[in-house]
Amino acid sequence: MQTLASWHGGPGPWILFFPLIWAAVVIGAVTFLRRTVWRGRGGPWRGMDGGRPAGDAPLAVLGRRFASGEIDEDEYWRRLSVLEEQFGRTGKGGAA
Repeated sequence: MQTLASWHGGPGPWILFFPLIWAAVVIGAVTFLRRTVWRGRGGPWRGMDGGRPAGDAPLAVLGRRFASGEIDEDEYWRRLSVLEEQFGRTGKGGAA
């Protein structure tokens, strides 16, 4: 009777696939967990707001005032340049 383990009397090269399959499963599980659960318990959605100012940060207040129409565009840019001089640029690449 011919079985999978019999390849001219011994285990064939197919036996190497089992450890490779298990290694792929373990690496896939670890990669999945690192990208979702283990990264700050927030999953892939954590940190999507990036460098947005939150709460009562000066840039957040300035942005809300401009969005609500309390100040015009010229006033917004003038105040933004003062804030950048005082606090420095925020975010990557110097973008506000």
